[in-house]
Amino acid sequence: MATVIQERSKITAKGQTTVPKAVRQVLGVSYGGEIAFVVDERGVSVQRVESQEADPVITAFLGFLEHDMVRNPHNVVAFPPSLAERMATLTKQVEVDLEDDIGGPVAL
Repeated sequence: MATVIQERSKITAKGQTTVPKAVRQVLGVSYGGEIAFVVDERGVSVQRVESQEADPVITAFLGFLEHDMVRNPHNVVAFPPSLAERMATLTKQVEVDLEDDIGGPVAL
């Protein structure tokens, strides 16, 4: 099998490394994604982990929303079409690459 890409990454004192962007893109993983290192007689390979596990933060947030909607159904209203149109107009020329790295500090 021919090498398509080759990337290098240093290992830190704690045994950590950064998966290069080109490798993440080929694997189809981004922040929060999981990879598996598979070791066999041919060497080591890296594969994307297909995970169906629920994110506990998202699960808790959705539970909060559900509880609030049950307690306060009067607050659940249709999204105004005029606001949707205004948002579409304001973002029409904005190009977004969902696979691109986020620059600068990010607090999650």
